[in-house]
Amino acid sequence: MKHDFNREWLVKKFEEIRKRILNAISQLDDEQLNWRPHESSHSISTLIRHVEGNIKERILKGILHQEIQRNREEELTHFFVEKSELEKVCAERLQFVIDTIRNISDETLEQKQIVRSRERTNLDMLHQCAAHFSEHMGQIFYIAKQCLKEHYKSSSL
Repeated sequence: MKHDFNREWLVKKFEEIRKRILNAISQLDDEQLNWRPHESSHSISTLIRHVEGNIKERILKGILHQEIQRNREEELTHFFVEKSELEKVCAERLQFVIDTIRNISDETLEQKQIVRSRERTNLDMLHQCAAHFSEHMGQIFYIAKQCLKEHYKSSSL
């Protein structure tokens, strides 16, 4: 297949993102997961809801052509979410991305979607999602380290 390398790389990257974020979540309690370093900052719960919104828009809507409504402003609004819900969202949504990558055709990877008035292939969009989610993963680690200080256990590879 034409895109075996990309498919394999993306699956490994999203598996790593899922594993490392779940590792950080597992170390924190509900209060810590909803804590913000500053009132203008996001909490881990908000960042995970934002990643979920991105998955809905870029994968469900953009690649799989499902009708969804995303409210980015709402997902970035701070509100309390329990740890069990965040673990579920993170595990299930990232597994969905992994399964989608494994199962879509090369033709689908080469199809295009419009993102911010620019045409991009689905393959490019998946690489962009991996980069975007990695950025948020770094923010999650930073917040976890702020909460746990020397008790934080790194999930570095």
